[in-house]
Amino acid sequence: MRAVVTRVLNARVEIGGVVNGAIDQGLCVLLGVGPEDTEATADKMADKVCGLRIFEDENEKMNLNLAAVGGALLVVSQFTLYADTSSRRPGFSHAAKPDLAVPLYERFMDQCRAKGFRVEHGEFGADMQVFSQNDGPVTILLEV
Repeated sequence: MRAVVTRVLNARVEIGGVVNGAIDQGLCVLLGVGPEDTEATADKMADKVCGLRIFEDENEKMNLNLAAVGGALLVVSQFTLYADTSSRRPGFSHAAKPDLAVPLYERFMDQCRAKGFRVEHGEFGADMQVFSQNDGPVTILLEV
């Protein structure tokens, strides 16, 4: 499982010009699922994302996690994180198929909710427009 995690002041995802999910301060998570991923992988990724200490404390040091700032998550499925870029035209055969990816994408979000976070999201497989006001900017690449 791969994720691009961005600290945001606000973020939203639109589908067909309609807002599907929106947050204020928190994390925008682009989440890719690989063919070898399992429920344990999704659980581990949720722990990592929710525990990241990338928000500034009173001394302007990145010491605070999502809970400490009362933040939320905007999670967007992103199969392109598994792109094969060995040629100029990326291939996506390294991404998990929907029958595996959808349940693990949902599991990741459920695990974040179980930790007490508000989770907004896009729609798996939809043509989405993602808007975010990055804070810092702080962007972290994660793989588990």
